[in-house]
Amino acid sequence: MTTLPTAFDLNSFDLKTYLAEYGQLVVQALERNITRYPSGNRVTHAMRYSLFAGGKRLRPILCMAAAEAVGGNKDDVMDVAAALEFIHTYSLIHDDLPALDDDDYRRGNLTCHKAFDEATAILAGDGLLTSAFEVLARAAGSGPFSPEKLLKVIARISQAAGCNGMILGQMLDIEGESKSYTQTELENVHNKKTGAMMEVSVFSGAYLGGGTPEQISALDTYAVHTGLAFQVADDILNVVGDPKVMGKAVGTDAARDKSTYPALLGLDGARDFADQLINKALQAIVSFDNKCDPLRSIATYIITRSR
Repeated sequence: MTTLPTAFDLNSFDLKTYLAEYGQLVVQALERNITRYPSGNRVTHAMRYSLFAGGKRLRPILCMAAAEAVGGNKDDVMDVAAALEFIHTYSLIHDDLPALDDDDYRRGNLTCHKAFDEATAILAGDGLLTSAFEVLARAAGSGPFSPEKLLKVIARISQAAGCNGMILGQMLDIEGESKSYTQTELENVHNKKTGAMMEVSVFSGAYLGGGTPEQISALDTYAVHTGLAFQVADDILNVVGDPKVMGKAVGTDAARDKSTYPALLGLDGARDFADQLINKALQAIVSFDNKCDPLRSIATYIITRSR
C-alpha cells in the first residue's frame, strides 16, 4: 500500500474532474495546431484519426501541472503540451506496426495501420513527429517565452524522443524479446522508452513555468520515478488487465517471451516495486504546496489505473 506524505489527502483532490477538464484543454490545443494542415488528404486524415482516438493525455497534462506547481500559467505552455502529445501519438502509431508490436487495436479502436494501411500509418507518424517541432518552433517566435528558453526545451524534447531516449528504449525493448534482462537493465530500457518523455514533459512545464533550480530538480526526481512506475503498471496490466477496459489485447508480453517486471519479479514483486517508486516520487515533492496536488494524485493514479 502506497504511503502518502501526511500533507496530502488523496481523497481531497478530484483527479477525475481534473483530468477531464485538462484533457479537454489539450484536445483544443491539438485541434488548433492540426488545423494548420490541409484536411483533404489521406495522411492528415490518418494523423487526425490517431490524435483524436482518445487516451489519457498524460504527458501534456504533466507539462501543464508542472507549470502550475511552480506558480506558472498552464495557458502559456499549451503549444508545448500539444507538441508532446503529437510526439507521443506518433510513437504509438509506429509501436503498433507489424514490424514492432503488430497490434490491431489501440484505445478500443483499430490501430492506424489497420484503419488505413502500413504505408499511411508510417507517414502519419512521421507527419506528427515533424509537425511537433514545427509547433515548438512557431511557439518560439510568437509565444510568451524567449526563443532561448524554447530552444532549451526543444533540445531536451529532441533528446528524450530520439536515439538517446525513446527510440533507443524501443530498440532495447525489442531486443528484450530474445534475451533476459536483469532488473537494472530493464530499468534502463524503460527509463528511456517510457520515462524519458514523461520526464521531459514535467521538465518543460517546470522550466517554462519559472521554477527554481531546486524545484526543477525535485520535479525531475518525481518524474523519473513516476515514469518508471507507469511502465511497471503497464507490464502488470498486460498480465491481469481487462482487454475490454484497456481497449487492446493483453497477454502479449508473455506470448513474445518479453522481459517485463512481472516476469522478473512476479506479480506481487512488481506491485511492490511500483509502490516503492511512487513513494519516492511523492517524497521528492513533499515540500511543495497544494498547487502540486495534481502531480501527487497523478502519481497514485498511475499504479491504480485499470488501463
